[in-house]
Amino acid sequence: MSESRGERSGPFRVGDRVQLTGPKGRMHTITLEPGKLFHSHKGPIAHDDLIGLPDGSVVANQVGIEYLALRPLLSDFVMSMPRGAAIVYPKDAAQILAQADIFPGATVVEAGVGSGALSLWLLRGIGPSGRLLSFERREEFAEVARGNVATFHGYDPENWSITLGDLALALPEAAPAASVDRVVLDMLAPWECIDVVSDALKPGGVLLCYIATATQLSRVAEAIRATGEYTEPQSTETMVRGWHVQGLAVRPDHRMIAHTGFLLTARRLAPDTVLPELKRRPSKTEFSDEDVEAWTPGALGERAVSAKALRKRVRAADAAAERSRATDTDPAGEAL
Repeated sequence: MSESRGERSGPFRVGDRVQLTGPKGRMHTITLEPGKLFHSHKGPIAHDDLIGLPDGSVVANQVGIEYLALRPLLSDFVMSMPRGAAIVYPKDAAQILAQADIFPGATVVEAGVGSGALSLWLLRGIGPSGRLLSFERREEFAEVARGNVATFHGYDPENWSITLGDLALALPEAAPAASVDRVVLDMLAPWECIDVVSDALKPGGVLLCYIATATQLSRVAEAIRATGEYTEPQSTETMVRGWHVQGLAVRPDHRMIAHTGFLLTARRLAPDTVLPELKRRPSKTEFSDEDVEAWTPGALGERAVSAKALRKRVRAADAAAERSRATDTDPAGEAL
């Protein structure tokens, strides 16, 4: 497998994505091309002035205003890439990699793909020896994800596939029974797929669900418990609060990234295993199937992206991917 553009180091090369940060902290991301200019209202910067510079250099535009030039991190890339659907934020992606224990060489199932943000993190976690099987119901979302992944890497990863269709129908054909190490579900109704996921997971494998609302969290937790095939589900949410630190002025930032979603994890038990009953204090938590349905109505709303906006994002992702797939170059900018 060729070198990923997203994991390069050393001097800037033709085809590299470079993040330029101006005096007021505003960031611009460009793809280096010989003879091109980056234009802003503060004046142009020649791409040729950046090619060959070390990562982390400062370059001045043609009117003397300085910009910091860095290769964007994966977290920078996913926050600025074209979106077909809402992305998994880096704070949640980091916890998914940790709580699902994504490791090099793992076989991982992901559904759905959205804009490909989580796919990029999972591909980094499993490494070239792993395998990522992604499933997506909407072709437009799959196209945006393919474009974003190809843009970041500069090629289409050979160990990644996207299957269009319903996970409940497509997974048994794509993955034999007990062949999958980890399953990550980022979908509207994950409880509908628990049975096929249980068949695909190896004993000891991890199921992780990324869930937006408390009602969905309740329903999927009860669905997992009802199978009798998993450990007790564990749920968390992650909040990130930055701090302002300058001299003696040390205080929390005025803004923070609070709730974006819940993470629920459980591990697959061996066949015919009965989980020991947990000793709990008596509580008023008895409920029936009717109570769960009332708490979680079957008709769940889904935020839709307009067809026009989605077509625009598909075109943007495809164009960026084609530029990134272009012929590789050496540090001086000449084709290899």
